[in-house]
Amino acid sequence: MKYIGLDLGQRTLGVAISDELGIIARNYDTFRFQDDDYDKAIDYTIDTCNKEKVTKVILGLPKHMNGDLGVRANISFDFKKKIEEKSNIEVILLDERLTTVMVDKTMIQGNVRRKDRRQKKDEMAAVIILQNYLDKMSF
Repeated sequence: MKYIGLDLGQRTLGVAISDELGIIARNYDTFRFQDDDYDKAIDYTIDTCNKEKVTKVILGLPKHMNGDLGVRANISFDFKKKIEEKSNIEVILLDERLTTVMVDKTMIQGNVRRKDRRQKKDEMAAVIILQNYLDKMSF
């Protein structure tokens, strides 16, 4: 089974992909789109799934620290629904709290330049989202 992980932003979609065995996540791409043009991001996701023979999408679900769902979470729910309506790909929502913070800290510790951090942070957040799911499934 092959999976992709997604970190959905207002104008970027960070994408990670698993190996063929569904054990290890690695960065794949950062797709950029116009503000709130989620239809382009949905089409890109479906095309990528078809191209890479992905069977399941793990989409980050942004929650507030107290667990409440806000506007961004509702966008993720809509994104999931539209992918599933347009394809036969299953989408699983996974709590993504603190993934971007973890990515920033890791890249700072690795002495990654600020410009490079900005360009890769969504992609790396998608890696964390996907790897968390893969680790959970291995138990």
